[in-house]
Amino acid sequence: MQSKEITTINTKKIALYIAVLLLSLIAIHIIFEINLNNSHNDNLIRVACIGNSITYCGYPVELQVNLGINYTVRNFGLNSTTVLLNTELPYMYQFDFTRAKYFLPDIAIVMLGTNDARTDHFKSIENFISDYSKLINELQALKNHPTIFLAIPPPIFPNDFSLENENLVEGIIPRIKQIANEKDLPIINVYSALENHPEYFSDDGVHPNSEGSTVIANVVYNAIINFIETS
Repeated sequence: MQSKEITTINTKKIALYIAVLLLSLIAIHIIFEINLNNSHNDNLIRVACIGNSITYCGYPVELQVNLGINYTVRNFGLNSTTVLLNTELPYMYQFDFTRAKYFLPDIAIVMLGTNDARTDHFKSIENFISDYSKLINELQALKNHPTIFLAIPPPIFPNDFSLENENLVEGIIPRIKQIANEKDLPIINVYSALENHPEYFSDDGVHPNSEGSTVIANVVYNAIINFIETS
């Protein structure tokens, strides 16, 4: 009996140590992000690329090249994330979103929705507008009031991830457009730029290859420049 009690106490201590360690690492990371952000030249225009694996593995590096030395582009993409909040990885609840907000972007490119087209996730599509609005509201609440672009995700070609292009076209894209209209936000139509180009995608049918990423970077670049020139 005494041995079991000792084991239980030790297990609790280990769990406590792990929790404290994780909190410490998070605190250190936040401090690092704040210091990094403060070290930026205030004259540079900050661009936050928010999204899932299509962003994480894709276009932000080329976007930085396109925009040039007057901009600083940061990649806040995270694999498998969704707009919907009742999934395994809602983007809004991830630390990457916290980092994106600490970055205090002047421009935020939000390209989410692909993983919401997954067969099981799509069952909650009626929550998409309210869940996406919550994410956008948090960005709009930032003290520097960034310009927010809603990017319509690229098409989904045949894949093994249970992601359906029909769900994207019929359920997700119209809702993204509705949110953009209601909040008066500019749209970047990545879907249209890639819909007839399966050759711009990797073999998995979902993630753009290097050519596809270049197309996305160019579309995003043009949207930013056109917006600035007409504002």
